[in-house]
Amino acid sequence: MAETKEHILVVEDDQDIAFAVREYLLSQGYTVSLAENGKVALEMVADAPVDLAIVDVMMPVMDGITFVMNVRKEHDFPVIMLSAKSEETDKILGLNMGADDYVTKPFRPLELLARVNSQLRRQRRQSERSGNQVTEEKNLIIVGGLEMDTATRVFKVDGEAVRLTPLEYKILNLLMANAGRVFSADEIYERVWNEVAVNTDTIMVHVRKIREKIEIDPKNPQYLKVVWGVGYRIDAPGKR
Repeated sequence: MAETKEHILVVEDDQDIAFAVREYLLSQGYTVSLAENGKVALEMVADAPVDLAIVDVMMPVMDGITFVMNVRKEHDFPVIMLSAKSEETDKILGLNMGADDYVTKPFRPLELLARVNSQLRRQRRQSERSGNQVTEEKNLIIVGGLEMDTATRVFKVDGEAVRLTPLEYKILNLLMANAGRVFSADEIYERVWNEVAVNTDTIMVHVRKIREKIEIDPKNPQYLKVVWGVGYRIDAPGKR
């Protein structure tokens, strides 16, 4: 039995799957709530803290992608998407909208539990680190027209505030704080996710999304650059 009592929200319109997932999670000591669609889930998130959500993609009233888009406006708890679709485009869409992981149906209960435990373990580590941080007088990171305030977590491009997902913020924070240094996809994953790299494809997805937010022409990036065969770096425009 798990010692923790984190609250997990399962958003799934198929009752058989929802009840089965609930039983798996209860057996691990988690607190579990069920919602039959994204609309109900948003109302539940507003009423009580949620530590992680497991969300089906295809649901009536409000689908999983729309739920994630809405929940990311206010919350950064981990989200694991569930879907019978296995196409790469569906996975990329879910990750682009703010999901942290993606499990394809049918799935093995032990695999889902492993993903849940991994996401929550990572979340605990991040909370512990943020609780131990000492406030620095100088909290601005500036690279060319990019400005990140690590105290307020406000990010600006040429003076205009730009909304980032929690993972986008962490990736940019790492790269901007080490401007000019090349990070491999494995290293970015391990620094941001705080565990051994298991799926670096997600890094490419997040880099693409970040470029769409910070670059005038994402296909010809001036800031977030690829060093082919090595990794990624951020530089001020004009540097090679």
